[in-house]
Amino acid sequence: MTSKQFLSLSLPIAVISMIVSSAAFAAGGGEIVTSDPSKHYHPKGKFPSEFTIDAQIKQREMLPFEDERDFAEAKQGFIAAPEYKQIMAEAGNVAWDIGSYEWLLQGEDFASIHPSLQRQAILNMGYGLFEVLADEIYQVRGYDLANITFIKGDTGWIVFDPLTAKETAAAALKFINEQLGERPVVAVVYSHSHADHFGGVRGVADEDDVNSGKVKIIAPVGFMDHAVAENVYAGNAMNRRMFFQYGVLLPRSPFGHVDQSIGKNTAAGNLGLIPPNVIVAKDIEEMTVDGVKMVFQNTPGTEAPAEMNTYFPEMKAFWAAENITGTIHNIYTLRGALVRDALEWSKQINKALYLFGTEAEVMFASHSWPRWGNDRIQEVMRSQRDTYANLNNGVLHLANQGVTINQIHNVYQVPDSLQQQWSARSYHGSVEHNSRAIVNRYLGYWDGNPTNLIPLSPEDSAPLYVDMMGGANKIIARGQQLYDEGKYRHAQEILNKLIYAEPGNQQGKDLLADVFEQIGYQQESPSVRNSFLAAAYELRSGIPSGASPKSSGPDMVRAMTTELWLDFLGVRLDSDKADGKAFKINLMTPDNKEKFVVELSNSTLTNIEGVQAKDADLTVTINREDLVQTMMGAISFDDQIASGKARLKGDRDVYEQLKSMLVSFDLGFELLPGTGARDLTPEMKTFQQEDPGSSIGG
Repeated sequence: MTSKQFLSLSLPIAVISMIVSSAAFAAGGGEIVTSDPSKHYHPKGKFPSEFTIDAQIKQREMLPFEDERDFAEAKQGFIAAPEYKQIMAEAGNVAWDIGSYEWLLQGEDFASIHPSLQRQAILNMGYGLFEVLADEIYQVRGYDLANITFIKGDTGWIVFDPLTAKETAAAALKFINEQLGERPVVAVVYSHSHADHFGGVRGVADEDDVNSGKVKIIAPVGFMDHAVAENVYAGNAMNRRMFFQYGVLLPRSPFGHVDQSIGKNTAAGNLGLIPPNVIVAKDIEEMTVDGVKMVFQNTPGTEAPAEMNTYFPEMKAFWAAENITGTIHNIYTLRGALVRDALEWSKQINKALYLFGTEAEVMFASHSWPRWGNDRIQEVMRSQRDTYANLNNGVLHLANQGVTINQIHNVYQVPDSLQQQWSARSYHGSVEHNSRAIVNRYLGYWDGNPTNLIPLSPEDSAPLYVDMMGGANKIIARGQQLYDEGKYRHAQEILNKLIYAEPGNQQGKDLLADVFEQIGYQQESPSVRNSFLAAAYELRSGIPSGASPKSSGPDMVRAMTTELWLDFLGVRLDSDKADGKAFKINLMTPDNKEKFVVELSNSTLTNIEGVQAKDADLTVTINREDLVQTMMGAISFDDQIASGKARLKGDRDVYEQLKSMLVSFDLGFELLPGTGARDLTPEMKTFQQEDPGSSIGG
């Protein structure tokens, strides 16, 4: 089937191939076809340079665009798509807008997008209801970052991974019931502990039904701990960095956000969490739910610290969760998270291959599209198994010969045989940042050079470089020359020094933004692309004010343990303000019978559960149910005291001291110098995207 024939199929938003002759780039002379070709979305933005165009042509020549099997698989089983392209949130904002990416389906090649990334972006445009296995397994795709999967049981639906938001999950359930007949939800399976796989649960299940046992919610061991804790301690920093990784403020255009590799984007609705009432604790565990036999494989330490695959032996169907999708994933995610274990990931895929993959006839997952036929399934499983293993082993092979964390991304290469397989391409991760992550996991951030063991901060070292290079004018002149020569990484090296030395030098920031933009256009990984393009925007325009991501919602706060909340108070403590002070506070929550000692000493706040100090300076008593309201920010602790819901016994001044020592974090801190917050421009108000929650996976 040719790409032109594929375009003629009856999907309202088609999953079309973008395989067009590379001559289209050369003929365009850098011009990009857009819905409005007269201008770049940003008044200072640049079109792709001749060097970027040449790089895209070379990528097109190198990669296996003749292999179109993914396109056939992405459209296989299509049943229907709804008329609507937007899903509204309860708060009145747009929760989801697949229509904002329809420009990808015009059949044009965009020189501002890596051709492999454009291919992936088009594959992720599948929208609607799909049949995975006749009369048994269905997916609704294109409603959120993830897929929502429906397994037909004897009496109702078993839902796998109910998306990020209540609104998108509810819309998916409504649509499948309209198409296939009304069925109740009898069970929900959370494959792992990232929010795009559980946040929409309230759109498909009622908590009272879960509490009564009428609806089962099944999750891997450790799910609740990791679902809540991963994003708490460094949550503010993660949210800020997500502006870059997810391109939160970029327009959906050939110059901006085109895809998120595992899906289009993240829904901006109500994120919820209903705790599971069934935990899969064993490595391999069998269970029958509503007549459907399932074999769960716990895979901790892979894409998430709590994750599980599922095999349906009677259907010969393998659910790969987010362990095997249409991309090589992040070993290190740019938003910030603990470095993952590429070798363990490979081993768990290998285990699944020999347990289930040798007989499976369909493989489907929480992202991307299914694979059919045992030969195809084994091909994809082996390519991803080998890619993660080679990443681990190949990087350590070089590290053991002296290649450092600051060199590895320029030295390590994926074997040619894997580079020629689409399933082994690094969209969500990138070879560069994943290879550095492997070194960091085993050897840490230090490269062995004492100069880099206690380095100057960039703002302290940069003036020295600028002075030695002869000042700003010479750097800008040389930077412009390097830009004109297409030596963008060389140009960023010296221009980056300039903006740290002179954060107010807008000419230097604009030139560095031009450099970042060209580097971004050339990236296969959307996370890396987004990071360069978002940095370019902030260098030109500053950090827009009023762009905070939405909160994780009351369910996530409710699920936070009291201990975790107290730990985070320790993170918020300003040690300078605590200098020389010491006290002990007993905390009691009578409704759930918790008790803690919170102690300040040596400018550090610690806590211990299950004990009370005999010499406490202050005792605080509050029901956990009331404390949650303060944890959510709905009611201040002062108001809890005034209403009598919180009772203080002892030295109240201790409470006042602690309150004065805590810092409220500001999301608008600079990632690049001289980009302090300022108001959104009219253009960016038009293009501004809804922000993902702090607990998104990846």
